[in-house]
Amino acid sequence: MEETQTLEGMLDKLERIAASLEDGSRPLEEALKLFEEGVKLAREGQKRIDDAERRIEILLAAGTNREQVAPFASDAEER
Repeated sequence: MEETQTLEGMLDKLERIAASLEDGSRPLEEALKLFEEGVKLAREGQKRIDDAERRIEILLAAGTNREQVAPFASDAEER
């Protein structure tokens, strides 16, 4: 898996892996390798999302000079 791959690229590849596994035509060993790759992609994608949320929380907290980190909220939730 490429380190520089975008989150969108990772999601696209994960969708292709899922579709390939769902059709059931892969031999067991190949299916297991695809599944393993999918798990790695999902974990890396979740890590990137978590990291981005933490960065946003830090930026929000720094902007208000609060000691606590503000929870991430979308614009729609704040209204």
